[in-house]
Amino acid sequence: MSASANALLAEPWKDLWNNDLSQTEKIIAPDFVAHAAPITGSGDDTVHGREGLNGWVAGIHTILRDLSFEITVGPIATDDYLVVRWAAEGTYAGGFPGASDDAVGNRVHFTGTDTLLIKNGMLAEYWANADSLLFVQQLGVRELS
Repeated sequence: MSASANALLAEPWKDLWNNDLSQTEKIIAPDFVAHAAPITGSGDDTVHGREGLNGWVAGIHTILRDLSFEITVGPIATDDYLVVRWAAEGTYAGGFPGASDDAVGNRVHFTGTDTLLIKNGMLAEYWANADSLLFVQQLGVRELS
């Protein structure tokens, strides 16, 4: 695929993270793999397949109601890769390990950069880099177990 064609995947990728899971079948390869450090400090650092990605997206929307992602830089695209810088904001609804009960109802803001490998016109592999420290600080997390 050309860089310009690959750049067109940025908007549906953002829409997917804004909880439009109908985008998954359209833009995500069946053997998709995501690499992300677990935000809680434990657990697997990979997510596999479309269902795994949908579960990840749905899970973050459970703890952050009205979560919204916006692309702030990019898309930056080559014939094989897509990169975007984003900002996200949502209202904490509870349920994050170690979070303060006082954080429920607080607005949470965080940023990150996504690097995505594209194969056959679909997003095949993903490396997430998010400001996890800022995220957990806003939830009042003092120690992750």
